[in-house]
Amino acid sequence: MAACAPRVVARRRTRATKREYEDTCCEECGSGEFGSELLLCDHCDRGFHLFCLRPILPSVPIGSWFCPSCSSSSSNSRFPLVQTKIIDFFRIRRSTQTAVGQDIASPQKKRRRPRSLALTSKKKRWLLPFTPTDDPARRLEQMASLATALTATGADFSNDLTYIHGMAPKSANRPAYEKGGMQVLSKEDADALSLCKTMMKKGECPPLMVVFDPLEGFTVEADKCIKDMTIITEYVGDVDYLKSRENDDGDSIMTLISAANSSKSLVICPNKRSNIARFINGINNHTPEGRKKQNLKCVRFDVDGEARVLLVANRDISKGERLYYDYNAYENEYPTEHFV
Repeated sequence: MAACAPRVVARRRTRATKREYEDTCCEECGSGEFGSELLLCDHCDRGFHLFCLRPILPSVPIGSWFCPSCSSSSSNSRFPLVQTKIIDFFRIRRSTQTAVGQDIASPQKKRRRPRSLALTSKKKRWLLPFTPTDDPARRLEQMASLATALTATGADFSNDLTYIHGMAPKSANRPAYEKGGMQVLSKEDADALSLCKTMMKKGECPPLMVVFDPLEGFTVEADKCIKDMTIITEYVGDVDYLKSRENDDGDSIMTLISAANSSKSLVICPNKRSNIARFINGINNHTPEGRKKQNLKCVRFDVDGEARVLLVANRDISKGERLYYDYNAYENEYPTEHFV
């Protein structure tokens, strides 16, 4: 391997440019060429081509990135849970009868699932609301992990679709535009989704933990067993026209409406406002390993005349298992051959 000149101090999480880092070489191939593809370690400042890493990285990871050598250190395998004002961060509904601390930390009685959500027929399987972790202290840790990831990526928490001036208006979100039609969320499933939203407003979050992986960046793990057909979360963010985002380099844009008239197609952009769905990774489910790892399905519904996207468990998920949704599920329009 060719010797490299002393390295300059790199900015955090950036690709090295030929002008700024002309002395930086890839530790794998020894070449300083393709500077725009050189990723710098946030710990040792050494360079690596995105295409020389194994597995190959399709783009710069979200959050800090550590090279294979530095990532072996346990101190870099997780990120600090630094968020302390959880109630204000998530705008949790404050109880008028109890103290704020008791509103979150007091033990919750086990909720009986509404009768309308029960399986009443072998031909129909209702969506299930998530079951929060019983331990209130653990729920705070789960919310703190999400707050830390959102803060690190410069995003605000939102649990709803948002419509911003200059982007697509709410009136543009019409499921009738969907090419081939869009399935309507049943009353029973709508009740389950509404219950999930209500629990989140009270600080009862899905049993999920955001963790940091040196290769995948921020990612999400199940913090308890999750049953098949459970609503994990809704995919949210700013709604915009696809035509306005065709050259966007964001790695988390989600299809909302794929219209017969392409000018009416909409996408969800979670880079500024989002929830935990922002950190759940898509999987290349066209490979045997991808199909094995996939445990969520991404489903678009007409909910009271508005297109919405839900991430739902497509099988039982074990505690500690990472979540991956079916990135290739709708048409084959994304180059996912290098995805995890």
